[in-house]
Amino acid sequence: MKKTTGLFRLVKEMVRFFYGKVEVIGLENLPEREAVLVGNHTQMNGPICGELFLPENCYTWCAGQMMNLKEVPAYAFSDFWSQKPKWQQPLFRLASYLIAPVAVFLFNHARTIAVYRDMRIKSTFKESLKLLEAGGNLLIFPEKDEKHNNILYQFQENFVDIARLYEKKTGKPLTFVPMYIAPTLRKMYIGKGIVFNRENDAQEERKRIAGYLSEEITRMARELPRHKVVPYRNIPRKYYLTNKDITEVPHEKTCR
Repeated sequence: MKKTTGLFRLVKEMVRFFYGKVEVIGLENLPEREAVLVGNHTQMNGPICGELFLPENCYTWCAGQMMNLKEVPAYAFSDFWSQKPKWQQPLFRLASYLIAPVAVFLFNHARTIAVYRDMRIKSTFKESLKLLEAGGNLLIFPEKDEKHNNILYQFQENFVDIARLYEKKTGKPLTFVPMYIAPTLRKMYIGKGIVFNRENDAQEERKRIAGYLSEEITRMARELPRHKVVPYRNIPRKYYLTNKDITEVPHEKTCR
């Protein structure tokens, strides 16, 4: 578990004050033992809600680039602002450098585990297993830049492998729990989990788990009152869909 500082606690309380309260619904769906929560990213709303409103033993997978001063600018611009209108992009490139020290401070002091897409992924799984063995929970936002429906972008699936490693080490199955964050409703919804089955083929189990989670998050969202869905990509608000809109919008063409 990370040790925090007085400065970080102060910053966190300021964020809590200005961000406002979000109600968590469905905490009873979390299993008594350790689990992996999987949610919609909703831009920065996902990590903020995880840090502020989920139990203290819940740690979020965070892009390792956002925890390294040299890597923040390129990653932040690409992930947050690359779809902004071209005339605005120089301003956001500058912003990506200005936020770097702040991002490094926040993400290295928050309840995070760095995630990498190279050989350093071993450290990601090592830290994740250590947390789970200590009775903690993981929070993962596995969306990638490929549209799925009006609620979610496509899920990357390799995060499911943490369950195979965990069961191999502990002999216990791991549960994945779907979570839908609705910033415009000021609510987070936790659904019913699905248990990893190590007897299945690895690729098929990735698809089964990721597919269930994606479908459950979509179902939970669509059953709620009409509201604007905050998407994974940082696009203009006028292009946000509602949870009742089933048709697709060609964001890539209309947002530039």
